[in-house]
Amino acid sequence: MEYQPKKKPRRFIAGAVCPKCSEMDRTVIYSNDDGEEVRECISCGFIQTSSEQAAEDQARQEQAEGLATRVTPVGKAVLDDDEKPLKIIGLNESNK
Repeated sequence: MEYQPKKKPRRFIAGAVCPKCSEMDRTVIYSNDDGEEVRECISCGFIQTSSEQAAEDQARQEQAEGLATRVTPVGKAVLDDDEKPLKIIGLNESNK
């Protein structure tokens, strides 16, 4: 009889959605031989390590920081030329 190392337990992640096939509750997580956490979809076979996920998150964050929009201006707020402040009739400083 040959010695076989004990398999590391796999845990299902409740509510997790596979990024490849979009199946819910089909993702397991376990530690590989290098001690790194691995997530795997048992439906389509998608596998991703924690270091791959971290690199993907970092790239997504860098891309998001590079986008400049009116909603998230850098520095001063961008206003339209014909934009004016709202004045409420009947409200003055003495009524406060």
